[in-house]
Amino acid sequence: MRVEKLKQFSIFMPNKPGVLSRLAALFAEKNINILGIASEVRDDSGLVRIALPQDADVSSVLSQAGFSSVETSVISVEVDDQPGQLLRVTAALADGKINITTVYGTSVGGAKTARILINAQNTDKALTILETLALETPKGG
Repeated sequence: MRVEKLKQFSIFMPNKPGVLSRLAALFAEKNINILGIASEVRDDSGLVRIALPQDADVSSVLSQAGFSSVETSVISVEVDDQPGQLLRVTAALADGKINITTVYGTSVGGAKTARILINAQNTDKALTILETLALETPKGG
């Protein structure tokens, strides 16, 4: 299990064809790797959450391109791609009285690793709990 803090940008955009492509082009032009992405759409507007490395500096890039965004922290938890891993992570946070406000993630069959991205009300406490859980996790577990 690997745990690290990342940056998350919640980007507000119109729900129109090509807008996400324009956003993706912006990140590609700046050579910024997107580590996670999720979206929510309501009527004519959308919200895209993008997880980026901690050292990524894109706030001004987004605003100069006309995108409104909010920067927060998100915790990346890499786990073995097997049943029960989401339960282990969320149960540890629940035991620590941490409220999860956003969660998204993915795995690729055969890759053996899955990534869970978690935004919590108390990021620093959540990070400490998950780092402790990672230390207790045997190699390959």
